[in-house]
Parts: sequence; C-alpha cells; structure tokens
Amino acid sequence: MAVRLPRGFRAGATRAGIKPSGKPDLALLVSGLPASWAYVATQNRAAAPSIHRGRALYAQGGALRAVVVNAGNANCATGERGFADDRRMAEAAALRLGLPAAEVLTASTGVIGVPLPLEKVEAGLPQIELTSYADAFAEAILTTDLVTKVSEAEVEGARIVGIAKGSGMIHPNMATMLAFIVTDAAIPQGILREAWRNVVDRTFNQVTVDGDTSTNDLALVMANGAFGEVPMKAFFSALEGVAQDLARRIARDGEGATKLMTVRVVGAGTEEEARRAARTIAGSALWKAALYGNDPNWGRILAALGNSGARFDPLRVRIALQGIPLYEGGALPFDRERASQAMRVEEVEVFVDLGEGQGEGVAWGCDLTEGYVKINALYTT
Repeated sequence: MAVRLPRGFRAGATRAGIKPSGKPDLALLVSGLPASWAYVATQNRAAAPSIHRGRALYAQGGALRAVVVNAGNANCATGERGFADDRRMAEAAALRLGLPAAEVLTASTGVIGVPLPLEKVEAGLPQIELTSYADAFAEAILTTDLVTKVSEAEVEGARIVGIAKGSGMIHPNMATMLAFIVTDAAIPQGILREAWRNVVDRTFNQVTVDGDTSTNDLALVMANGAFGEVPMKAFFSALEGVAQDLARRIARDGEGATKLMTVRVVGAGTEEEARRAARTIAGSALWKAALYGNDPNWGRILAALGNSGARFDPLRVRIALQGIPLYEGGALPFDRERASQAMRVEEVEVFVDLGEGQGEGVAWGCDLTEGYVKINALYTT
C-alpha cells in the first residue's frame, strides 16, 4: 500500500546504475517549504564525507529543504576525492531542485572504499520524478535489506512519516542505519533538536543486529509546518512511536534473521542502566545463537547481563522468556521442551528484573544464523 507523505513533501527515485543489480539506487526527498530539522549521526571515527558535511550544515543552524541519497556506494575512505564528490552530489541535487546547496543534505550507503561514480549521479538526478508518496524513495535506499521500512502516524491532523533502511552493520552508536522522518507539523527547530537526541537514544540506539557500527549512519527529522501547530506532548509521543516502529522493523530484517528479539529490562538503578543492560543482552552472539536454536539457555542471558555494566545482585535478578520464569536468584524448575516450543515464533521476548530501582529500558535485536555468515562472506556490502 502506497504511503502518502505529509503536506509539502515529495520524493522520488531512479536507477542510476550505482548498484550492480540495476535496482533503484538514487533518491530525493524534498520539502516545498524550509523545514526545521534535527540530526544525529554515527560516532564511528571513520565517518564518510556525507556525515562530515551533514554535521557542518547542522552547526550552521539554517533550514533544510531536501535530502539526496545514493545506495550501493558509501563514498567512504575514498580520500579527498570523496569529500569533493559528496559536495558535487549536493550541488547537482540543488541544481536539479533550484535550491542553494546549503539546504540539501547528502547521504550515502553501500560499499566502503570505492569512489562514487559521480557521473551516474549527475545523469540520474534529472530522471527522478517527484511524487507525494514515500514508496520509491524507500526502495531506492536499500542495500541488503529484504523489505522496505515505512511507518506513519497522525497527530490531530498533522502527519508523521518515517522511512528507514538497515539490515546489517547494525549496532547502537547513534542510529546505525539511515532514517528519515518528515512531518507537516510546525515544530520550532530548537525544541525539535533538544528532543530528538532523547528519541534516538530510546529507539534507534536500542537496535543491534551484529555488533558493527557503520560509517555512514544518520537519523534525520524534518518539520516543514505546512499543517500548523499541534500539541507538543502528543507530537513527540507519536514521533517516538514512529521511530520505535522503524527500529523494530530494522531488527526484524537483520541479515539472515528468522526472529525479532525484544528485551525488556525493569528494576534498574537508572533508565540508562536498563537500556544498556537490554542492549547487551540483545547483542550477545551466544544468546543470539541460542535464540536461533530455540534453546532457553538463561545462563547466556545472565552472563551478558553481567557484562553490561548495569548494577545488580544476581540473587535478586529475575529472568523470564516468553512469559516463562527461568531464573529467580537461581535456576527455576521449568519445562525445557515447552520453553523451546515457545521460542519457535517470529518474535521472542526476554524479560529481566534487576531488583535495584525504577529504571526501565527496551532493546531490539534478532537471532544469529548461518544466513548472516553467508551474506557477509559471499557478498561485498
């Protein structure tokens, strides 16, 4: 089903020939009005030129009008040429749209260390037909993803639409994917920027697939005000809901994954400790492998928990899997076959109570399968 963008936004894509597959690989997302925006980017020290340019634009504090994205080439670790190519990509998109280059953000995703075929980008941009729908853009930004990831919400008539890509090289260190959320609500830039970091920390930063953080990741929200003002509390609740839905979709589409894992931690000393504990469990290779094998091995959960840095006394910890109590200060008697059978579903929930305080947190991950190894052993991504 086609997803309509909020008022004033248009998007489109084309096959520029960047991806060897010949699939769509060049996309534009455009606002007809200057938009307030908030942005966070990867903390990877080998960040791509698009990240450096994005941070510089963000620091300038001006409005944003468009994003140009290429997939199939990260334009990372390509020397000074990479920075020049990223700047020229922004200029080419700005020329196509009749905008100043300073109002166009760039994003790239794909193979690291290969120069960007800029001539294909420049030839492809005029071919992009902009429409009021998100679908073509959502498809063109994919790499190893199996499905597009789009989410939407409404707040008293204003709309929020989120589009993301991510399947591998996913681990919390900002966002670890590309995510673009747009809204026609009127949100002052200062308020949007102050809130966005917390939204990302509770959603995109709680996703892990394989423990690797990409060089090109970003999470962006744009608000063009075409609808008008809405209640702030309701808006940010809906915005976080869209971001959380996208985060779950990324975890479910993890490379080679067969299951979505949700880890809920309560009773932590602080919210940050709860989130850290949940992330560590979701990222444990041993537990992810057990999840794939339908093995209710609570010892791997407890071991990961002990490595998280969260404070707890093992004698007060409780662990449950799919609602089945497994551990409470010590091993509990449980029907292993019943627990294993309960894991043979598309979404599995791990529940942990640390017994320390009121802090709560959630993280999302997936199982670790031979499919992940095959994808990353046989295909350059």
